Amino acid sequence: MGIPDRDTVLIKATRYGRIWAALCCLLLYGCGLLIDAVEQVWPVAGSKVDIICERGRVQVGLAMEPFRPFVFPTIWTDEGARVTGLDVELTRAMTDELSRRCGHPVTPVLHLVRFRDLFRLLNEGHLDWFVSAVATNTPAPSRAGVAYSLPYFYGGGISGITTSTSVLERVRENLQQQATHPAADRLAATSHALDGLTIAVQDETSAYYYAEANWGANRLIVCDSLPAAFEYADAKTEPRVDIILGAQPVLEYMVKRVRKDWSLLTRENGRPLFLTKADYGVVVAEESYRLRWLVNDLLLKLDESGRLGEMRTRWLDDEYAFPRRASLEGLPFDVEKMASHYIQGTCRIRPGS
Repeated sequence: MGIPDRDTVLIKATRYGRIWAALCCLLLYGCGLLIDAVEQVWPVAGSKVDIICERGRVQVGLAMEPFRPFVFPTIWTDEGARVTGLDVELTRAMTDELSRRCGHPVTPVLHLVRFRDLFRLLNEGHLDWFVSAVATNTPAPSRAGVAYSLPYFYGGGISGITTSTSVLERVRENLQQQATHPAADRLAATSHALDGLTIAVQDETSAYYYAEANWGANRLIVCDSLPAAFEYADAKTEPRVDIILGAQPVLEYMVKRVRKDWSLLTRENGRPLFLTKADYGVVVAEESYRLRWLVNDLLLKLDESGRLGEMRTRWLDDEYAFPRRASLEGLPFDVEKMASHYIQGTCRIRPGS
């Protein structure tokens, strides 16, 4: 037999050395020093922020449905397609902060996709973050493996809209009847507010998961988008839609600016009926700790400086034409599959409803 190859001997020696190191770690106090030494020799992959800085681009997801005033429909300009809204302005502010931290310009690359696909794309590593009025308190299997920033929008939640005064009266009657029950039942009054009504809701949104968890006895019509729900209701297809459920700020904007034939559900005192409350945050991968710290730091600065409040007022309260804002300040995005942005999907009755 010849002498073994030198590299083979070194590989074996290294392998045995690692085994001995692991055994020592189990037997000896102060093993943390050994772990530190190993990490210095075998460093982990760079953080998400380092990767973004190195490539000079950040991959950002937005819902294409849209969710006014957070994300508006696409507008074509002489310079190409543009999108605008509160979440788009926030994306620009976040990218400006990244550019400052990286020491060179970072370009936001927008991906407008179906809302239900945003969580999957983030988990698969195609997005660095996404932002589309996402409630930070929604339990759902499809939302595993993600983390949320500090809220950038407070006081949101789930509510509904209707075109029928009789439906609104029935909702208020349901609330009054529940108020006459024992104290334990009165705590669940809002969850019974829509009993016996037919509800349309966008698939895999917070409103969908709330309806699924609370209203097994109600007829639930699941739609691919909010525009699809309006289209289904306008067609007066059977079963007729009594209520469209969704994010209260989005619905309030729609009934005030776009669909004035619809009205918000309100209590007897005129206050909006919230079925649950929620704050909205930026969504990142669960393991992107440094990126989450950076986003939280930025949101805190924007909040304390008053700029975040100005953004909310500018998009929710001010009068404006969103196409003009899109052309002047909107962000561009890939238009490879633009035709699909105008296919708002369909609605279907949930099995068992």
